[in-house]
Amino acid sequence: MDLSPVYQPLIAALWYLLPLAVVAGLIKSPWFKGKFGEFLVNLSARWFLEKSRYHLIKNVTLRTEDGTTQIDHVLVSEFGVFVVETKNMRGWIFGSPHQRIWTQKIYRSNHKFQNPLLQNYKHVKTLQTLLGLGDHQMHSVVVFVGDSTFKTPMPANVTQGLGYVRFIKSHQELVLTPEQVAEVREQVASGRLKASFATDKAHARHVRALVAERYGAEPRRPSRGLLKFLIFPVLMLGVGAIGVNAYSNFVSGAMATGTKRNAENRIEVAPQAVPRQSVGEPRTDSGAVARSPSSASGVQRVNQPPSELFLARQECNALIAAALGNQDPRLLRDRDKACTRYKVLQGDVH
Repeated sequence: MDLSPVYQPLIAALWYLLPLAVVAGLIKSPWFKGKFGEFLVNLSARWFLEKSRYHLIKNVTLRTEDGTTQIDHVLVSEFGVFVVETKNMRGWIFGSPHQRIWTQKIYRSNHKFQNPLLQNYKHVKTLQTLLGLGDHQMHSVVVFVGDSTFKTPMPANVTQGLGYVRFIKSHQELVLTPEQVAEVREQVASGRLKASFATDKAHARHVRALVAERYGAEPRRPSRGLLKFLIFPVLMLGVGAIGVNAYSNFVSGAMATGTKRNAENRIEVAPQAVPRQSVGEPRTDSGAVARSPSSASGVQRVNQPPSELFLARQECNALIAAALGNQDPRLLRDRDKACTRYKVLQGDVH
């Protein structure tokens, strides 16, 4: 019996789940969380800030004395240049403006991360040096995206969700002329590095080296967390599909082998046909005929010898086995006659 049709829908369902597993692993990766947070800030900036007054420049990588620095968003307007740092985090957030390390608490686990105000301070100073602007013309903004709660007092420029939009709109003093706004946009476009995967990779390598130098540890290779998230579900689903397919083939082969052996055994065990006794001939002693443990049992009539019923049954079974996979009309006809005779005798016995 071939069970492949039974397991094929299961295998198909597993392979359909493969893209979902890959997407789930991708969503959980830190890279995706960071990109998704930046996307939300970009989207909200385009929706809630007038494009004619606030000009958005995203993913700006600038050269510094010791390497590079990367700014998530720059908003240029007559009210100043706003440098926005995005954090996609959840849980409780603890920190103060002057602490180097802040804490993220999720249930009982604590995670340390760099003070985003100090991180953004370098962004602001690097961009300010490039543009040649004063402190009153530069504004640092930090926005937390995600289900997070501040558990310590935060300054006004550390915001959550759309709070950064309200903070930007709260600045109503004109500090740049329209000509200066256009010049700032040109300087940022000409001074930034080309936005590409190679630029992002080089900057990430530079950041890891700085962190290793600052904390006295050797630079680590890039984390393969995203790769693990992608490969593990693929391997698990692949192994599961191969296992189900192998089990299906094994069961199908075992069933086919068992059926073939049963047919061969029935043919070998089938006795030679014995002529039926006439009415006038003496009856054969019932003990002279070998009985099978699987022969018909139960209440039997006295005038019906069990040997004739046994032989009729064996002949019927043998012809049934011989007819498996054989469509010879003569063989089928003999099978039907033998089985009909067996049923008649069986009815007489019972």
